[in-house]
Amino acid sequence: MANPNTTQYSILNTQYSILNTQYSILNTQNMNYNVNEKGYYGEFGGAYIPEMLYPNVEELRQNYLKVMAEESFQKEFHELLKDYVGRPTPLYFAKRLSEKYNTKIYLKREDLCHTGAHKVNNTIGQILMAKRLGKTRIIAETGAGQHGVATATVCALMGLECIVFMGDVDIKRQAPNVARMKMLGAKVVPATSGSKTLKDATNEAIRDWINNPVDTHYIIGSVVGPHPYPDMVARFQSVVSEEIKLQLNEKEGRENPDFVVACVGGGSNAAGAFYHYLETLEVGIIAVEAAGKGVDSGESAATSALGKVGIIHGSKTLLMQTADGQITEPHSISAGLDYPGVGPMHANLFASGRGEFISITDDEAMEAGLELCKLEGIIPAIESSHALAIFENRKFKKDDVIVVNLSGRGDKDLDTYIKYFNL
Repeated sequence: MANPNTTQYSILNTQYSILNTQYSILNTQNMNYNVNEKGYYGEFGGAYIPEMLYPNVEELRQNYLKVMAEESFQKEFHELLKDYVGRPTPLYFAKRLSEKYNTKIYLKREDLCHTGAHKVNNTIGQILMAKRLGKTRIIAETGAGQHGVATATVCALMGLECIVFMGDVDIKRQAPNVARMKMLGAKVVPATSGSKTLKDATNEAIRDWINNPVDTHYIIGSVVGPHPYPDMVARFQSVVSEEIKLQLNEKEGRENPDFVVACVGGGSNAAGAFYHYLETLEVGIIAVEAAGKGVDSGESAATSALGKVGIIHGSKTLLMQTADGQITEPHSISAGLDYPGVGPMHANLFASGRGEFISITDDEAMEAGLELCKLEGIIPAIESSHALAIFENRKFKKDDVIVVNLSGRGDKDLDTYIKYFNL
């Protein structure tokens, strides 16, 4: 057997040492658009938490970078991404979609990950970390169910107890994923307060974590929550943009596309797709939010258009709220995008002007999803369909190279597609 200190890991036939700081999760370069040592992205981020939660968060903050740098962690993480998740995921040239919109469109196929979405990149990383911190019980929140499924999957793999909190509304509209979680051995706990969606599931998970600080690790599924979660999740997801650079170089002879496009709720898939392009200013970053029934309809989740600075789930960010600071209930046909805030990384991208933010309605997203089915034979998650709708709402040049992060597959959304299109 080769000496582990010299073992090389191949991604797309490119050799990476497990200690190579070029690789995403160990990239500690102090980017203007990335987190600083205090956990802030510009003015956004931090850890605004009750005293009861401080020991949990502080333990993680003190250890997450050290654990990520461990050789044994790197080895196990990369092996699981390759052999269990199926990475690298393809970068697919969407020929017929490109012909229709007269531009070059590539799809980063995160829908082909084991469990059906990008979420598993993060859950594997966090569960490996939890084990090294001596945790035996895992809790998570989920909206569309993809993060819950990914968490339950890796808990089954590792033999850990798994409890997933999910809004009662989302349980009803994401029944297939609820069944998957139960089959994988997870306990699914409904959140029955408030809007009974992702925000409320997160609240319930935080309450559980406060009550079980010693043996429990809370796997947040997005780049939200108190520091270090936004940074940690972004690092685990950054494998997406690392692969895009390598794959695009093979296909186009260049590492940098003209634009990277991703849907944004909390923003984990977008963080992964944007991560290695944050400081490459010639690459346009386009974040697509859920306008719901219209930005001004009162039933929307377009945080960049409607949000003001506030605190949610331990982080200072942009937040949909009333004049007196009460959180506004979000709406989206997509369970994974109906969050009233946005991760602090994305709030900073919006406030600084580095990111271009566009809002897509329910109807526009559904039509874009069906279009991909008919043109490319790919059924996307409705979250991803929001990103695909960019082409009906924004013009690109013929020679532009655009990478759209196809964050998940549409199996979980078949019932919504069936009802919407009367199939």
